[in-house]
Amino acid sequence: MRKNCGSKFVVAPPLSIVIAALHQLTITGQPYEAGLDEAGRGCLAGPIFAAAVILPPDFAPAYLNDSKQLSARRREVLRHEICAAAAAWAVAEASVAEIEALNISQAGFLAMHRAVQALAVPATHLAVDGNRFTALAGYPYTCVVGGDGLYRHIAAASILAKTFRDERMRALDAEFPAYGWAQNAGYPTAAHRAAIRANGPTPHHRAGFRLLDNE
Repeated sequence: MRKNCGSKFVVAPPLSIVIAALHQLTITGQPYEAGLDEAGRGCLAGPIFAAAVILPPDFAPAYLNDSKQLSARRREVLRHEICAAAAAWAVAEASVAEIEALNISQAGFLAMHRAVQALAVPATHLAVDGNRFTALAGYPYTCVVGGDGLYRHIAAASILAKTFRDERMRALDAEFPAYGWAQNAGYPTAAHRAAIRANGPTPHHRAGFRLLDNE
């Protein structure tokens, strides 16, 4: 059942204090609390990815932040640092078919559930970026608005979800080079929409989304 988190959320601070906020490791103080985030919600093509990350208390690399605030090069560097240092991490996805069958929000929650269930170390609490989540049996959770700019484990999850999804879209770009997915990752850029208009949609496009501006 979808649950609105009500009072169980935190609002992100202004960017001027994000660096200080990212000294926060967990919400509950539990060592096996996992941060969760997704990537690809607003795309016209490709799956939605999610990551779950449990970090050790001494993990505080330079520049760790919401993936959207980082360059592609810095995200890749941090991806390797996170994967090497994390107590546990997992990345999962929901397919285009699942997005069409469920809707994008529920597909995102499904990808998050899969990531949590794939963790080598069971999470004792989930810190979820955003203001809504579908509960996963056996896992208490807290939603955190702007959590990827507040907590290290959510920031780490945002980086893994983004970089692994970008990697997938580069692979799909090799099959369908006309759409520029290596550059736009499936997001609704003018060039992407022009390519859809010129070539038609692929099996990786989300048919339920507005693929063209005039739809």
